[in-house]
Amino acid sequence: MWGGRIGALPRVGGFWLTGVLGRKPVSCNAASLKGNNPPKCWNCGGPGNLIRGDGFFCPQCRALQPPDPTSDHFSLMDCKRSFRIDTAKLQHRYQELQRLVHPDFFSQRSQTEKDFSEKHSTLVNDAYKTLLAPLSRGLYLLKLHGVEIPEGTDYEMDRQFLMEIMDINEKLAEAQSEAAMEEIECIVRAKQKELTDSVSRAFEQVLLEKEAVCQKSSCASKRLDERKSFHSPLTSRKRWDEGCGLKPTQMILKKPRKF
Repeated sequence: MWGGRIGALPRVGGFWLTGVLGRKPVSCNAASLKGNNPPKCWNCGGPGNLIRGDGFFCPQCRALQPPDPTSDHFSLMDCKRSFRIDTAKLQHRYQELQRLVHPDFFSQRSQTEKDFSEKHSTLVNDAYKTLLAPLSRGLYLLKLHGVEIPEGTDYEMDRQFLMEIMDINEKLAEAQSEAAMEEIECIVRAKQKELTDSVSRAFEQVLLEKEAVCQKSSCASKRLDERKSFHSPLTSRKRWDEGCGLKPTQMILKKPRKF
């Protein structure tokens, strides 16, 4: 289902959550992408594993390091890659990171660190704004999985959803009191929650299905490797010798019979 257009996602709020695979997913496991060559400190040349968690600084010289190119918004903000996130935790993480990398704290440091600070601060701001709003969070999550939502999808809104919007607009125009405005606000909030929950369930369903497909592919690959090993010439000779009652040492040391 991840090889082309995704049709399993339901229609939510008048929109079809569909897209086209167009890019390789970004891994949140930075260490796996860096391989066996961790980055070294640009200032003192110290060994790597410098950018992990809050480790934006070299443990030896305490110089600010450049942003991690393999990090995505979720890993940067210490959030699980999911549509459901704890916004209070997100805000706390944002404030924590800004206290670490905000340019105001690097006015007396080297120009290199000033530049890195600007880049870090921009990434933190972008990550926070993207993950805070449900719409931008969902679009970014889809993008990480290689799914691009095409522009101009508003025309796919169904008639019922449009009627609900028109009804809310009419109530706003006719509202004459603060109580009426609060009632409309409650309606809008309830509708937003309904749509958000629906989108969240859709993400969870698709991710579970993707995980199941990956597990099946891994199992099939393992079975194929086992069959290749089973039918290899060396393995076949070993099974023939074992069938003749020979031990492994006899298989190796056995001399040809003289006639």
